[in-house]
Amino acid sequence: MKNIITAVVLVFTVAFSANAQNEMSKKEVKTIALEQTPGEFTQKQLTVSPGTYVFEIANKDVGHDVGFVLVKKGEDISKPENHIQTAYVTEVVATGKTQSSKPTVLEAGEYVYFCPMNPTATDNTILVK
Repeated sequence: MKNIITAVVLVFTVAFSANAQNEMSKKEVKTIALEQTPGEFTQKQLTVSPGTYVFEIANKDVGHDVGFVLVKKGEDISKPENHIQTAYVTEVVATGKTQSSKPTVLEAGEYVYFCPMNPTATDNTILVK
């Protein structure tokens, strides 16, 4: 009987611990929501703290699919190897839809973002400090 009680307590402890860790990790990931309209992002500059972010990209009547590219400022934006690939949306964003990226760690510094499919300016910035 003691073995059964011990096993039940152990199962509940593991389950509660896993749930608590999952809830903590959800709180640590923040969302940066950006909207695209024909030829531009509506948000041109953002300032955020270092951390882990998911980019949520909304297509507001662009008329065709859009995407999202994030690059550390000063890097050649035309080279895909300089793109922060976790920041890419997981699917192209159709008109009237919203898609998200994978969690992306932003360290202190400056980043530029753009959409080559829209196309948008390449001087939209995120300052991380």
